[in-house]
Amino acid sequence: MTLTSPSAPAQRRQTLVRQVIEQLREQISTGEWALGAKIPTEPQLVEALGVGRNTVREAVRALVHAGVLECRQGSGTYVISTDELSGVVARRLAAAEMADAVEVRRAFEVEAARLAALRRTPEDLAALDAALRDREAAWASGRVADFVEADAALHTVIVAAAHNAMLAELYASFGAALRASLTEAMRGALRPDRYVAHGELVEAIRAGDPARAAHEAGAFLETLQGA
Repeated sequence: MTLTSPSAPAQRRQTLVRQVIEQLREQISTGEWALGAKIPTEPQLVEALGVGRNTVREAVRALVHAGVLECRQGSGTYVISTDELSGVVARRLAAAEMADAVEVRRAFEVEAARLAALRRTPEDLAALDAALRDREAAWASGRVADFVEADAALHTVIVAAAHNAMLAELYASFGAALRASLTEAMRGALRPDRYVAHGELVEAIRAGDPARAAHEAGAFLETLQGA
């Protein structure tokens, strides 16, 4: 039996679809289409990209399947993650126990804190100080959503200070779970008994003490898991 290859027109079509997928990804990765934003309509994409309707439809469908876009009946198509990895992680976390999510956070954040203590730069320390101040101000505001965002921002700065691009990318894909775990721990209110200071964690990184930084990060997550 002889296997035949796809026809040249079919191959060209698939190549064109892949090119359109990359163009759509670029719009998302560069922030042209922000997280949560509605993307242009199919006719608008056809005109902007200079391709056929079926090509646009296939490319959008591929990104929907990857978890990057979401089609909402009667409303349009929206950006729900910045890349395929984030989409996959979001779907997996939706079915995970919160305790599992916290344990994965521990794996990321303890190592990130340890590396940050070894590799932080003066610029990193300035960013950490600013993020810590924002976190304190958000707690004082009494608004759960503001505090969750400020806390997530501080941990993202710590991961950035580790200067490991792969760790930063993987951690970014975990952002939704990070916020969800803290929101659940707060249970709708910023009560004093749920407050966990992060000053010692930042100071351990400043002091260049990887063991203490890792301990502080791990202790925080133990507190969160037991909340």
